[in-house]
Amino acid sequence: MASSDQILQYCLSGLSTGAIYALIGIGFAIIYNSTGIINFAQGEFVMLGGMLTVFFLSVAVLPLPAAVTAAVLVATLVGVIFERLAIRPLKDAQPITLIIITIGGSILIRGIVMLVWGKDTHALPAFSGNEPLFVGGATILPQHLWIFVITVLIIAANRLYFHHSISGKAMRACSYNARASRLVGIDVKRMVLFSFAISAAMGSMAGIIIAPLTMTSYDVGVMLGLKGFCAAIIGGMSSGIGTVFGGLIVGVLESLGAGLVSSGYKDAIAFFILLIILFLRPQGLFRKGETERV
Repeated sequence: MASSDQILQYCLSGLSTGAIYALIGIGFAIIYNSTGIINFAQGEFVMLGGMLTVFFLSVAVLPLPAAVTAAVLVATLVGVIFERLAIRPLKDAQPITLIIITIGGSILIRGIVMLVWGKDTHALPAFSGNEPLFVGGATILPQHLWIFVITVLIIAANRLYFHHSISGKAMRACSYNARASRLVGIDVKRMVLFSFAISAAMGSMAGIIIAPLTMTSYDVGVMLGLKGFCAAIIGGMSSGIGTVFGGLIVGVLESLGAGLVSSGYKDAIAFFILLIILFLRPQGLFRKGETERV
């Protein structure tokens, strides 16, 4: 039977990975609320964040802060290009068609990265060393603290943007009623473009801060993206606190399952939770009227 220290260790690890899932899930929710589609290429922006940072560190020989900034900017640019070339031309397409296109875009991005950087796994250095910190009877790495701090800052900036900026309020208006927003002069196409840029930036940052713990390769975005999608579903496709809780729930239950049952079930746990939510409460754990759409 696991001791209380082991349970604490599993929970801390789960909260760390759950914060990553929350960031990815919010990216899913932002695009869904702006366009009505599920962007299954979101996981590839997570992968791009880590891979581009490794590239800028090893090839361009940039210091870590500059490499992180450059990686986020390039990943955001890829998100913008993806929207302009793949989503915008099909303005009258059915949502299912656009979802299939995002799956194709995911495969394309992953294939290009594999051709450019190969199938090798790449390591990203920790932001501030690898000396473990003691919390009760458990230990965490400094990188876990970076994950918590950066996640909180991104979520706070996300909320400030959507509630206290003109473009953020315009995006919220588009999420509720695109036609009415267009009638009052809001450029809906620009708001959709912004949604892809923001979600790509958030996804790439998630990939960067978790890479020192899990390393990165061309295919890491697939599973991370699916677990972020689970977080978004649990949160009712809200870019608010619901998806944050969804990510933390998935992360903690996944870590507890891997530690107490078997690590072989780690990935299956997230999808088991997703199936339960879809069967019992398809609108998520939070009532639709209580969730913020953007």
